[in-house]
Amino acid sequence: MIKKITFLLLVLNFSITSAQNSEQSPVFPNCKNKNSKELETCFYNEIQNYVFTNFKVPEIVKSSNYMGSIMVLFEVDEKGLFKVLYIDSDKEELVKESKRIFESLPKINPGTYNGKPTYTKYSIKIAIPLVNPALQVENRTQESTVYDIKNPEKELKEFENIALQKFNNPQFKSHLNIQFSHSYYAQFDPALNQVGSNNHTAVKPYTYSEVSKYYNLEAENSKLQLSKSSWWGRKIWNENTAAIQGDGYWFTLNPIFDMQVGKSEQKTYINTRGIQVRGAIGEQLHFSSTIFESQGKFANYYNDYIYSIRPSGGNPGIVPGMGIAKDFKTDAYDFPMAEANITYTPSKFINLQLGYGRNFIGDGYRSLFLTDGVSPYPYFKINTNFWKIKYTNVYMWLKDVRPDVTVDGTYASKYAATHYLSWNLSKRFNLGLFESVVWANQNNRGFDMSFVNPIIFYRAVEISASSKSGNALLGFSGKYKLSNNINVYGQFLIDEFSFHEVKAGNNSWKNKFAQQIGVKFYNAFHVNNLLLQFEYNRIRPYVYSHSDIITNYGSYNQSLGHQWGGNAKEMIAIARYHKGRYFVDAKVTYGIRGLDYDGLNYGGNIYLNYNENRPYDVGVEIGQGDKTKIIIADLQAGYLVNPATNLKVFGSFIYRSFQPSFETDTITKSTTTWISLGLRCDIFNWYFDY
Repeated sequence: MIKKITFLLLVLNFSITSAQNSEQSPVFPNCKNKNSKELETCFYNEIQNYVFTNFKVPEIVKSSNYMGSIMVLFEVDEKGLFKVLYIDSDKEELVKESKRIFESLPKINPGTYNGKPTYTKYSIKIAIPLVNPALQVENRTQESTVYDIKNPEKELKEFENIALQKFNNPQFKSHLNIQFSHSYYAQFDPALNQVGSNNHTAVKPYTYSEVSKYYNLEAENSKLQLSKSSWWGRKIWNENTAAIQGDGYWFTLNPIFDMQVGKSEQKTYINTRGIQVRGAIGEQLHFSSTIFESQGKFANYYNDYIYSIRPSGGNPGIVPGMGIAKDFKTDAYDFPMAEANITYTPSKFINLQLGYGRNFIGDGYRSLFLTDGVSPYPYFKINTNFWKIKYTNVYMWLKDVRPDVTVDGTYASKYAATHYLSWNLSKRFNLGLFESVVWANQNNRGFDMSFVNPIIFYRAVEISASSKSGNALLGFSGKYKLSNNINVYGQFLIDEFSFHEVKAGNNSWKNKFAQQIGVKFYNAFHVNNLLLQFEYNRIRPYVYSHSDIITNYGSYNQSLGHQWGGNAKEMIAIARYHKGRYFVDAKVTYGIRGLDYDGLNYGGNIYLNYNENRPYDVGVEIGQGDKTKIIIADLQAGYLVNPATNLKVFGSFIYRSFQPSFETDTITKSTTTWISLGLRCDIFNWYFDY
């Protein structure tokens, strides 16, 4: 070996690095009187001195004049006990001695995270022969005088020296997106909504780094680990199928499943197989890609809705939130889907994302601003976070798939620029300002760069002078934290607004606005991990629609806002509970929708021109048309099989009552009971409440 390496192997070289972002390191008795800044150094020194004093190099190792090193990965658990996780050495005798040393360490005060005991993970490199730690500083100074001289006649060892590390779940500290699932996000929602926190919860999906400031994702994941020693046991119950971590990079590879069988009026099923790759290169660049291949047959009401939003070109339908479907066999759908995201974080203030997927803006179950219930689309997102402000710009490439605008089998392109400013006005109150502008690819102008304007409301003011330019929506949101366990949230959307008509009090059709109000109750009634939520949404007729249909607030025949479109109101009650790997989610929806009949546009279908076949100009009320009452009850319970992919086994029950005031050729009364059993990776939201 070259001189530099030989010299380093002669000294005791401890290298301890924390793999956990704790508020405080574990505390030895000798460190109790140290201040917070000195605790970490004291912890390191105590470990070093203990190992040097108590480590007994086996005689067989001494007699062979062995020179090498031992890598030990260990943790201090929530009780202050030391536990060896992994030992890397080419000498079995040194492995045994290292294990003995760490098992003999005394119980100490555990590390804390946000004031609560937590486990902390460390690694230590022990060089053999041992040297007193007090000599380390001197030896490291001498190291700088040793030069590394290569022999050009010898082969380079660069390839052989590339070594993989033990996978240490680096995603929990990364800028990668946490895949958005209402059920999963509910687990850390309480931590993000503590009074006094300076975070912003409306724009989803979150990144791991955003959440880890307030919720110890790695510690919670550790609590869920089952004791499995075999490779198959670990992969099925605890780990990624394949995971690689090296010096500054990491990758994971997992199969994705959504297998469901059920019974409604007929047998139902979902058969989804997919593959997902996630990873990072350096600390700034992260990526994720998921490809799905799915076949499905649903309850009749859902099949009917899929057919009702079918695209031009003979395809049988569009599966909401998924995409265009083709026929599968004689009575089912085949609907592939792909999602991808590349995230670049050049600084702590800016996060850039280029993706193909979905976004969500809001604190509720529904969003009036931007929902994830629409089929995936290409987007570019800029998150800017500083002081008490988070400013998000989302630029979207959308599609109008109606026959009227399809040319030679090519769907029409449309675009949207969305701005959302979130401002924490106090430790309890958050205010949000929203703007979205939609325009079409008229005259083949493509993505009009004049719409790429980071100044919120600027384009809305300009477009208000001419509806021919595009369609602008404005909105306001708010959230108030009554306590650490209760917060109230809301949204107010203005599609079009006439102050004169509002003042007249005549319920003009021009007053196109929508409201949301909701409340969340965490750890309700002193039951840990019980979340109760109540939400009310109200969308006036003609909201999201436009005189030029192609510039409506929709894509792939689906609303970008509330999934029901306009002319609707609903009340939603939700309860979510989890304990360990078990979970229960319950939801009840009561709604009113005004449906179109006799060729008239009553304001519910956003893909109709609001200037055509409108029955009233004033006296416009929610529920006008064929007033339909909808009741949906949804209960789901199950067990988390593998936290690495959020793989769950579950059973679900859906009851749906659809009662129009009168029946037509296209609107009929129905009552549905839908029971399902399944195994799925809960990495996106299925919405069956139409």
